[in-house]
Amino acid sequence: MADDHFDASADTWDLEPGKAEESRRVADAIAARLALGGRERLLEYGAGTGLVSQGLLPHVAGVTLADSSEGMRRVARGKVAAGALPAGTRVWDLDLETAEAPGERFDLVVASLVLHHVHDVPRVLAGFHGLLDAGGHVAIADLDTEDGRFHAHLHDFDGHPGFDRARLARWLEEAGFEEVAVEDCTSIDKDGTDFPVFLATARRP
Repeated sequence: MADDHFDASADTWDLEPGKAEESRRVADAIAARLALGGRERLLEYGAGTGLVSQGLLPHVAGVTLADSSEGMRRVARGKVAAGALPAGTRVWDLDLETAEAPGERFDLVVASLVLHHVHDVPRVLAGFHGLLDAGGHVAIADLDTEDGRFHAHLHDFDGHPGFDRARLARWLEEAGFEEVAVEDCTSIDKDGTDFPVFLATARRP
């Protein structure tokens, strides 16, 4: 699916019913699962407007937001200017399917409801591995396998209808991660249908 969908949705993204609450639940689950100490350098990949990072602010020391949508980056930069995100927050244009991981390293890489839009998931997971310092963690929240109804309203959706948890765990291990765990995280109600969301976490050795 092209970035123009997200560009067009960026200005009203945070106002969509349930969006902020869903992001808060993901952030709370990540903080609880990883017992963050408040010193972690966070990169949120496919960050959109940075809602999950906002939920993680009490648990991390610095934030970098990465997204390939210019509209989402513009809104994120506006949040930095308005003080909703810390003054030192950086906003990157990054697509790990087409670019190598930057040389900078982080303690935590987060991706929330992003991977189902990615075509080459193993390549992106390898990029996450490359972005982490030794001992750093990745946290991925995404949809369990579903029947396609989640994105039925989008005529150009060409991603994944969720993921099989065991398959994603194997991809993380093949990317070089250890201590892989996948557990229930939250759910998203869409038009009366409840779509389960899992949280996968893993550590770079």
